[in-house]
Amino acid sequence: MSLTASPAFAAEDDPYRISGNVQLDGEPLEGIRLVIDGPGGEQEVETDAEGQWRVGVPERGETYTVTLDEDTLPEGIAVVNDEDDTPNEQEVEMGAGGRVTVNFFIGEGERSVTSFADQLIQRIVQGLSFGLMLALAAVGLSLVFGTTGISNFAHGEMVTFGAVVALTLVGPASLALPVWLGFPLAVILSAGLGLVLDMILWRPLRRRRVGVVQLMIVSIGLSLALRYTFQFFIGGGTSQLPYASEPKIPLFGSVQMSIIDMVSIAISVIVIIAFAVWLTRSRLGKATRAISDNPSLAAASGIDVDFVVRIVWVIAGGLAGLAGILYAYYRPGIKWDMGSQVLLLMFAAVILGGLGTAYGALVGAIIVGLLVEVSSLWIPADLKYASALFILIVILLFRPQGILGRRERIG
Repeated sequence: MSLTASPAFAAEDDPYRISGNVQLDGEPLEGIRLVIDGPGGEQEVETDAEGQWRVGVPERGETYTVTLDEDTLPEGIAVVNDEDDTPNEQEVEMGAGGRVTVNFFIGEGERSVTSFADQLIQRIVQGLSFGLMLALAAVGLSLVFGTTGISNFAHGEMVTFGAVVALTLVGPASLALPVWLGFPLAVILSAGLGLVLDMILWRPLRRRRVGVVQLMIVSIGLSLALRYTFQFFIGGGTSQLPYASEPKIPLFGSVQMSIIDMVSIAISVIVIIAFAVWLTRSRLGKATRAISDNPSLAAASGIDVDFVVRIVWVIAGGLAGLAGILYAYYRPGIKWDMGSQVLLLMFAAVILGGLGTAYGALVGAIIVGLLVEVSSLWIPADLKYASALFILIVILLFRPQGILGRRERIG
């Protein structure tokens, strides 16, 4: 018995297509659910009365993962393949022809069922990984807001910049530097972007005493300009960094992670600890906290506010660039609008933890990361980001200042 490929045929609105035909002993199976994941996000499709399914995808030359949901197969029937540990999951590459067909083998057999507890543990581990990556970007966003009052909507593009520069430095079609050299250079160049933006844009606007609303509008315009600049140079496709397709290693229970995943978590933890030490022990870190608490009093006490703010922009740029590299492995892939996909989650983390508090951004990011991943056990994957924003609204109804923020008296 097999899930055999059906003849693929084109529609005008689907230039690239993955399709198949689910049958058991020659009889079509209706209502079988398949999940197609890859560039453009996750899509779900069910077989029709003829057992056929098809889905349009946005990219050519990219890899897509097709997963057949065995829970929708008839009782006692499973996807079988003695040579594959996950026979209900296949990776296919969309070739130049724009048509791909998928073959599974189904028949009588035992289904490999992962318990809810194992799925929950796996999601928690993934949520911590995502939350730590998100924290790197959210901490910089929170520092900028705390010291300047700017809600920087271009911070997502600073995340994208780090990934794009890394691709330029280490990608096989560009400079092809080793990753141990290319990635640190990408972080340094991302920090340089923060410095340049402060020098040519934010500092002149601060000196003109431009209001925070106008600054926010400027940041939105900067975000759009950077976003479409990235699209102009790298195109609308998805590119991969080296080692993005490393195999997963079983750790414990059903938890599997690649070497890249474990290295990403380790780097995030080390950088966050180093940042915390800098913020609490160094003179610049203490000055940064003083400006966040009261800029006027900090200036009156002899702190060079402009210099500290410039350092904050440099740090925010570097952290955003590092987050972009790690996010490129988490997605996986680099796309021109990848930063905008997590921008609202960064703001959610900052507001949830407490506006202007770096530690609050860290706590908020980890909570958001966990919510995003764990919620996908109950809701469609396309809505998992919305769950974090919903929880944010609920928490702010009861604690508007955020988890670590201080209640301010007005009037």
